[in-house]
Amino acid sequence: MQKTLYLFASGRLKRKDNTICVESEEGTKYFPVTSLRDIVVFGEVDLNKKLLEFLQENEIVLHFFGHYGNYVGSFYPREHYNSGYIILRQAEHYLDPGLRLNLARKFVEGALSNILQVLRYYQNRGKELSAYIEAIASLAEERLPFCGSVEELMAIEGNARGYYYDSFNIILEGAPFVIKGRSKRPPADPLNALISFGNSLVYTRVLTEIYKTHLDPRIGYLHATNFRRFTLNLDVAEIFKPIFADRVLFTLVGKKMIGPGDFERHGAAVLLKEAGRRLYVKELEDKLQTTFHHRRLKRNVSYQTLIRLELYKLEKHLIGEETYEPFVSRW
Repeated sequence: MQKTLYLFASGRLKRKDNTICVESEEGTKYFPVTSLRDIVVFGEVDLNKKLLEFLQENEIVLHFFGHYGNYVGSFYPREHYNSGYIILRQAEHYLDPGLRLNLARKFVEGALSNILQVLRYYQNRGKELSAYIEAIASLAEERLPFCGSVEELMAIEGNARGYYYDSFNIILEGAPFVIKGRSKRPPADPLNALISFGNSLVYTRVLTEIYKTHLDPRIGYLHATNFRRFTLNLDVAEIFKPIFADRVLFTLVGKKMIGPGDFERHGAAVLLKEAGRRLYVKELEDKLQTTFHHRRLKRNVSYQTLIRLELYKLEKHLIGEETYEPFVSRW
């Protein structure tokens, strides 16, 4: 099974025969190229064109994060699987207001449904979350179906996430952290730092999976397509952030695996230290490799595989084979 290679230490990344060679203060390590899905770089790493050509030949995406865990960008190799037919269908569904609105609504429906599943999970474990559940369910059931524009959908999602993030203080009652609203640039407190870091990892993971499909990551529906960035991965990630990023956050903070000493302040920003990032990455990878019984496929699949399956469903929707319905977790 292919895996994600995370590089925290500074050093050099190069090709050695048919392996990726990592030279750092932690030593020299070799990774067979066939074992890697993508590479996530946190440290200061030197590399050359020869390596990039090797990554391109082997369809490996390279993601770069800054010194403080902020997403910088990705080396997205020349697409091997892009289909002109699929790209035309993607563009068609973006340019037609009705088709775009329908898909954008599905992404918000999936996001809110999975948020509600997370809240119900913790309510069943003794947390008083009924007010948050009722507020978000009301948005999902009474307002979301009647949104007439993508901007309205974004507003509904923003309101729902506002209630959701407020609930973190109930879910994590007794933890040394409190969240006072969502702050992104920069994150103003430890919980916001964890949210931002986790969301960025989910965005890059979805981007890697898009690369393995016929889809073009530059054409999104909920997030406007523009000249500067990928957007489809942001759309699909909305469905998975509650399942992956938020559940990892609750585990790390709730079990006191991460504490105040794992953060540092830089001006107005509160950032996760390297030790905390390593813990987060390990917990996330454990989650992604966990398997569950897929009701439709009637077999066990990993959460990692689930992302690819979601993209295949989207492809089928675009070509008219099957109406897209977002994945909703069942616990």
